Amino acid sequence: MPTITEPKLIAGNANRPLANAVARRMSMHRGMNVGLVDARVERFNDAEIFVEVYENVRGEDMFIIQPTSRPANDNLMELLIIADALRRSSAARTTAVIPYFGYARQDRRTKARTPISAKLIANLIAQSGIERVLTMDLHAAQIQGFFDIPVDNLYASPIFALDIRHHFGDLDDVMVVSPDVGGVARARELAQRIAAPLAIVDKRREKAGEVAEMTVIGEVTGKRCIIVDDICDTAGTLCKAAEVLIENGATEVHAYTTHGVLSGPAIDRVSTSVLKSLVITDSIEATPETKGCPNIRIVPTAPMFAQAIINIWNGTSVSSLFDHETLTPIYEGLYSGG
Repeated sequence: MPTITEPKLIAGNANRPLANAVARRMSMHRGMNVGLVDARVERFNDAEIFVEVYENVRGEDMFIIQPTSRPANDNLMELLIIADALRRSSAARTTAVIPYFGYARQDRRTKARTPISAKLIANLIAQSGIERVLTMDLHAAQIQGFFDIPVDNLYASPIFALDIRHHFGDLDDVMVVSPDVGGVARARELAQRIAAPLAIVDKRREKAGEVAEMTVIGEVTGKRCIIVDDICDTAGTLCKAAEVLIENGATEVHAYTTHGVLSGPAIDRVSTSVLKSLVITDSIEATPETKGCPNIRIVPTAPMFAQAIINIWNGTSVSSLFDHETLTPIYEGLYSGG
């Protein structure tokens, strides 16, 4: 069997800029050029997906970079078909790097006769020949248990903590806010990282997509509030929460959200809201509208994913990337002087 000399990257069409950025970062780390494996991922006239890998991958350690974001079904099928192509080409091991794991919100049965789609997707991924998954900020931690293969779940909070320290200066008047009770653990983790107090916005829904009322648990008067969440879809809840915080005496409101789905009226809502800034990662490729929105800022995840891929390939710890001391040198330059 050939000796595995370097990890190899391949990407679908879901987020090519992120894949290229990861390759560039890995080239810096490895001291040699790490490029994307030459392949084509195309569609026939009936939208059927076709994959052809042009390079020899026999015995190689392969990493597929492909978030399952919008269009979720197309991007998921690209991931599965690429994995099948690699398995049939005798790749030694295939790891799926899924920065945004679609269908994660369907992690339980909320009503009678509804699916648990996240479990179905986990089964499909495992059966495709993928042997490990690397993702970021799963909507629900228990989704890791849906897989019968190892899952490494990275967290955006260490990156957010670096960004907050760089942009906010003195943190004495900063308060971290969870937009709902379910997100308290996520918000508490960031609050601990920056030594800030925690508040909660309690929301009650009458039906999906509509928030009936919101109340603030905690004293936010005179505070610069930072709302923390994992997914921003239509931004309705986020913008409403920001309004409620301002009404309760907050001096300004910012939001840090890992996955900027930003569908439907989201961009218009954010641009006209009281939010001073919305910070998202590049786990989902930003649309021109997102890039053009004056109060949306994007922080990169490529340094973290590049280091995680190297650690998986080397057989070293991925959880070390959860520590501030480990992550700061990786982002050196981006937040220098902060």
